[in-house]
Amino acid sequence: MLISLIDALVNLYVLLIVFYVFASWIGLDPWHPARRLLASAVEPVLNPLRRYLPPVGGLDFSPLVAILLIELAGQFLRALLLGWF
Repeated sequence: MLISLIDALVNLYVLLIVFYVFASWIGLDPWHPARRLLASAVEPVLNPLRRYLPPVGGLDFSPLVAILLIELAGQFLRALLLGWF
């Protein structure tokens, strides 16, 4: 039950990041309520990563790194709950 909840939360947050990236690619107005909601959920994770990952050729890789770190954290929590550690 708890593992399913962790999986669902990890998947939800990854989807929020993906939607946030797509919203920026399609040029959704930064003041649009949906984009502001996504930004309020995603930017607290992306901003610290951007301090260590400067844009390369104008591309921001912080969403990709955030997704990888979130997935790793989810796998670690699952392993802890299953008693693998």
